[in-house]
Amino acid sequence: MAEYNTVHSGAQTYDAAIDQGLRAHMNKVYGLMSAALLATFALAYIVAQSPGAQQVLLVPPIVYAVIFGPLAFVLVANFAFERLSVASINLIFWAYAGLTGVSLSVIFIMFSMSSVIMGLLYTAIAFLGLSLTGYLTKRNLGPIGQVATMMAWGIVAVAMFSFFTGGMGAAGAWWMNLAILGVFAVLTATSTQDIKNTYLGARQHGGQEAELFLEKAAIIGALQLYISFIAMFRSIMFLFMPRD
Repeated sequence: MAEYNTVHSGAQTYDAAIDQGLRAHMNKVYGLMSAALLATFALAYIVAQSPGAQQVLLVPPIVYAVIFGPLAFVLVANFAFERLSVASINLIFWAYAGLTGVSLSVIFIMFSMSSVIMGLLYTAIAFLGLSLTGYLTKRNLGPIGQVATMMAWGIVAVAMFSFFTGGMGAAGAWWMNLAILGVFAVLTATSTQDIKNTYLGARQHGGQEAELFLEKAAIIGALQLYISFIAMFRSIMFLFMPRD
């Protein structure tokens, strides 16, 4: 009986350590994402208030780097994750946030500040609900996430084709934004569950390699959620907010 109590107590202690570590990991992910969002919106506002900055950053050829740079960063982070150091992934993360801030300045130019604030509020409420759902649900969202990810890359391909062929018209843009909103709403929930499961899987292995892996995984997780938040925000602005 004493032996059983010892084993049972040890299991409880291990579970408590996992729970505490998971909370710390998720707090780190959300903290990084929130810091990047603050930097992005601050930079977007600064560029929107500076005609000189707009003339430099929002015209060719610099604007092509602003538009396609983030996509390149995502591809590098995904396909070179194992080889990249924590510092390199951090650099990609903040460079992505910076370029997104420049491109997002268009929102501050097209919409009033009150509309931007309302759009942020709607996005934050939706994001929190979806992320909480992904964190708490017992259902495996992996298959849904895979489909949503393929759809997201399809949207990227359509957007790039449209960019180089002169646009898709008002109706096409409306449907595109609706698709983006739906896909990234799903990805918010599935990415949150994936971040949680990644932590739990790494913790089962343990060791120094797991610690390094989780350092990098936290940044990638923050990037995933950041991308979903920005995508949903853009779509909400263009679908529901009145323009100046």
